[in-house]
Amino acid sequence: MKVVIATSNQGKLKEFETLLAPLNWQFYSLEDLGINSPIEDGATFYENALIKAKHAATISGYPAIADDSGLCVDFLNGAPGIKSARYAGENSSDAENNLKLLESLENETLRNAAFVACLVFFDPNSSESPLSAEGRLEGEIARDSKGKDGFGYDPIFYISEENKTLAELGKGYKNKNSHRAKATKILLNKLLKEK
Repeated sequence: MKVVIATSNQGKLKEFETLLAPLNWQFYSLEDLGINSPIEDGATFYENALIKAKHAATISGYPAIADDSGLCVDFLNGAPGIKSARYAGENSSDAENNLKLLESLENETLRNAAFVACLVFFDPNSSESPLSAEGRLEGEIARDSKGKDGFGYDPIFYISEENKTLAELGKGYKNKNSHRAKATKILLNKLLKEK
């Protein structure tokens, strides 16, 4: 079966190909099919993932899998949340987003946070409801940036059991334990049941 992964990021495509290998499907990115990304104007991770999956599936005619994810900080009532990539403003860099978050929590002792990922599988040729899955990685916001093996908020996302930031723990740890890996495992089990 041909399935679109609703991303132009080839790294993310490879990650999904690895995690969803048991399905024996052929995966394509938006870039592979010449599809532009839609405007994500949902209010939740699920709504944005559904917008992306429906958009890719409707244009391509193939089923699509999309994800939306971000960092939710308890003290900030879940922010930056769906605005994680642009927390410090449109086109802000990872370093700018990290700096704004560290400044927002400067005198705060309660620094609990979670990376959250929501995945949606949408089949344009089916009357069934879209399948979805959510994964979380719990941690806290560090006081400063540490580690080079990561991106986004990884250098300031501290995992107390490991006594390290996600950027210090590296790709191997992340691929097994990340919010996206957890959500993908849940979605994989649902898709294998439907096969």
